[in-house]
Amino acid sequence: MNCIIVDDEPLAQLIIEQYVQTIPFLTLLGKCSSAFEAFDMLRSQKVDLIFLDIHMPNVSGIDFINSLDFKPYFIFTTAYSEHAMEGFNLNAVDYLLKPIPFERFLKAANKAYDLFTLRNNKGDAKVELMEAQKADDFIMVKADYQTQRIALKDITYIEGLKDYVKIYLATGKPVVTLNSLKNMAEKLPSEVFIRIHKSYIVSINKIDSIVRSRIVIGDKWIPIGENFRDAFYDAIRKHGFSV
Repeated sequence: MNCIIVDDEPLAQLIIEQYVQTIPFLTLLGKCSSAFEAFDMLRSQKVDLIFLDIHMPNVSGIDFINSLDFKPYFIFTTAYSEHAMEGFNLNAVDYLLKPIPFERFLKAANKAYDLFTLRNNKGDAKVELMEAQKADDFIMVKADYQTQRIALKDITYIEGLKDYVKIYLATGKPVVTLNSLKNMAEKLPSEVFIRIHKSYIVSINKIDSIVRSRIVIGDKWIPIGENFRDAFYDAIRKHGFSV
């Protein structure tokens, strides 16, 4: 895959360049410090994949992607977690938070390569289905004798209640549905939602504060289970929390 790096930070460019050079199926065509440089490169070369920062001067990474009529595959590489849902709504292959571990970078690159290979070898239909599934910004659940659509951005946390789960929303009353917390965790994007207790999944974007072994979302205090503690703290450090 022919790829470019678009990032205004020289150190970030260097790290991503070193990662790209270790992955056999990636060929780096160039590095750009702004969206304007990236526009020029897209006009002159065939680019299959963009590693794209969000916070850049003049034109942000999100505005840059929105301006393209034909979008190559792209992976956001950013220090900010608050745009994760918007990134996936734009059909990003992945959303990587700086500092980016190589293992996480490789996983994202493999995901892009799988999509690229399917498109070239097996036609567009299957790829479009995969991309549509990846880009979903909602879940469908059965509640009150009907199937209800719930936007992921509205979910604050989810509580397990034996054979049911209770989905708490920022925009209305909770929704109770027949399901397990394990199944819910598998449905939700792990970049945004994390299980912190045998009875709770939380949206990292909705956390107001962390007090000892509990997190605070609004007026709700939720315990951090001992078996989930290490994974939780690793995740929130990547989202910019200092713990």
